[in-house]
Amino acid sequence: MDKKYTAITFAPVQGFIEKSRKLRDLYGASIILSYLSQQLVKAAEDQHHLKVISPAIANIQKGMPNRILIKGDFSQKDAEQVILSRWKNILKVCRLWIEEKVPDTYHWEREWSLWGSHTWEIFWGSGDNIEDAMKYLETNKLSRDWTAINWVGESSSLTGTDAIAFPRLGAKDINPNDKWTSEKGNIDKFYTALSQAIENPQDNPQDEEDVGKFLAVNEKLSIPELVKRLITLPEVARRIGIDPLKSFTEIYRLPEKKNTPGSGRWTGWFMGDGDRVGKHLKKLAEEKNGDEKIYSFSQAMQNWGKDFSKDFPPELGRIVYAGGDDFLGVIFSRKSKDAVKPKEAYSWLLELPEIWKRHNQKIGVSVGFVWAGHSIPQRDILQHCREAEKVAKSLGRDRITIRVVFNSGQYVEWTCPWDYLYILNKYRDREQQSNWSHIYQDIAHLEARRAFDITHQSSYIAKKAAIEFFHIYFPREPEKDKSLFDHKFIKHLVGFSEDDDEKERDRQIIDWITNLIKVGWHLCSNT
Repeated sequence: MDKKYTAITFAPVQGFIEKSRKLRDLYGASIILSYLSQQLVKAAEDQHHLKVISPAIANIQKGMPNRILIKGDFSQKDAEQVILSRWKNILKVCRLWIEEKVPDTYHWEREWSLWGSHTWEIFWGSGDNIEDAMKYLETNKLSRDWTAINWVGESSSLTGTDAIAFPRLGAKDINPNDKWTSEKGNIDKFYTALSQAIENPQDNPQDEEDVGKFLAVNEKLSIPELVKRLITLPEVARRIGIDPLKSFTEIYRLPEKKNTPGSGRWTGWFMGDGDRVGKHLKKLAEEKNGDEKIYSFSQAMQNWGKDFSKDFPPELGRIVYAGGDDFLGVIFSRKSKDAVKPKEAYSWLLELPEIWKRHNQKIGVSVGFVWAGHSIPQRDILQHCREAEKVAKSLGRDRITIRVVFNSGQYVEWTCPWDYLYILNKYRDREQQSNWSHIYQDIAHLEARRAFDITHQSSYIAKKAAIEFFHIYFPREPEKDKSLFDHKFIKHLVGFSEDDDEKERDRQIIDWITNLIKVGWHLCSNT
């Protein structure tokens, strides 16, 4: 008997996105992932005996979820054929474009072919109901058979993990033991020519400030990195059948004045994910008319992601991708504009819960937000984003973790439920002003005197002192009865577990208060 439901996904998704340092590479990676998912959905829709339940909308090319749920039997062989053939076509178009624009004697076709066969692994599951199909899929993901490509020579200047792509890659006379030092001249010559071909403003219209930034001559990229970069070229995108990127502004983070410490621009990065989406889908699947309810959920989330990207204020930055409940965005301004102030970023974060609720679905959202110094590599910032989001999830979900990352790599972090994030705006010093320097200096003085150090006094006394100090600058709200002395309320704020002993809970409360002040000073201070 034919199975009634099919679930399909492919990997590595996070790894493909993570191996990106430039914002353009991140964008290119997300476009490729969405395109492959869309092609899988369209292939299923072409078989009239099948119905795609999720994602519900096939014509949204950006932010397409990579987990596909189908009513009917869509074979694993067909799924693999769709993903791999479309990916190989992307590679072919990019390779031929390079060979057309930069004539040379190329030896690299076999290397491109290897990436065509060894980039993705497709996972498939089927069952008589949605739950069984999803379980089958998850079981298959545990037994992976994907094999990475072995390569020789120098690694790329971006990720440092894959071989540099250049015309003699794969040539039989290359000595794998000399680390390609003899090929340096050929590599430099190739990337200079490729950079000139890509940066032609007539073929690739960009804002004036972006010309020359698409591919720096000192960059040495691997094949997949080149593909992620080239996919954002309108000419290449059109050849593949991907909606071309109309414009793209790279993040300007360089110092305003050369050799002036601290003069670079800070930027904000936010990564969000719906809470317990898998559990919510399982619940919907078990309900009457589960197919229709999952379809409606998918449709609502896709429309939300589309609107979220479209409506994000361009003067505040851009959304890199929004796959429904999964999104990544950057807060920054163009070089010609003033830098975005941290308080502007905080003000937008206050609006995010209401923006999220526009999908009208019964799921919350956890977000990791990173306010990063100008010299932090984008790849490191993304790792901070992922870690911050995980912290928000682990402390109770439906909250945000704000991490301020300094150029030294050190950071301060504070996690807060969405319904209390406004508290930073409630700060008042003893002159009833919002001068954050006062409370910041006070907390530094008290910490230096170990006023809140639970290793030198009772944890209860240290906690009590911290809460009383907090309420000096953040008075209680009697109409809401919000006091940090209330156990239920402070548990909601801090997210500690009742399994933690009393000393550990006291420590977490103290940390929550002191970190609020440190993060608040960096985000809300006018200095």
